[in-house]
Amino acid sequence: MFTVDGVRAFHGWTHACIDVVLDHLGLIPESAYGSVVPGFGFGTLREQVVHLLNCEGLWVHLLRGAVYVDRRPEECVSVADARAMQRRVRGETEAYLEALTDEALNADAELRFPDGDVAVRTPAKVLHHVLTHAFHHKGQIVAMCRVLGYPAPDTDLSQID
Repeated sequence: MFTVDGVRAFHGWTHACIDVVLDHLGLIPESAYGSVVPGFGFGTLREQVVHLLNCEGLWVHLLRGAVYVDRRPEECVSVADARAMQRRVRGETEAYLEALTDEALNADAELRFPDGDVAVRTPAKVLHHVLTHAFHHKGQIVAMCRVLGYPAPDTDLSQID
């Protein structure tokens, strides 16, 4: 049904859009990157970015049966730190996809959460969540930039080759 090559393409496009966002965040004052914007679940741009990347890391580690340790926003103070985190998380997902077959992508997998909960999902469904989740938070980041007075350029796929 789903293919690893298709997921790999979607994953690459998603990170290309995240790159556009990080490029923009690199142009705004560092004080704005850490400023609280009321009305958002994660109140700063930094917290949004770290959460977005932590989620990809967590879900891919769950698929691999490995433990993931969240990065805290205090450990990822600058946009350069976020870029390093993105490279690491993206690389781990790419390595996971390299070892995955189309059959395994579409087969049920048991996910064991740190709190002891267990769920059964296909890797395709989990990776779909990872990618749509990234776009959700990318949209929140763009909205926060507007509120802070630093409107972002178009960050959607139309800007990606």
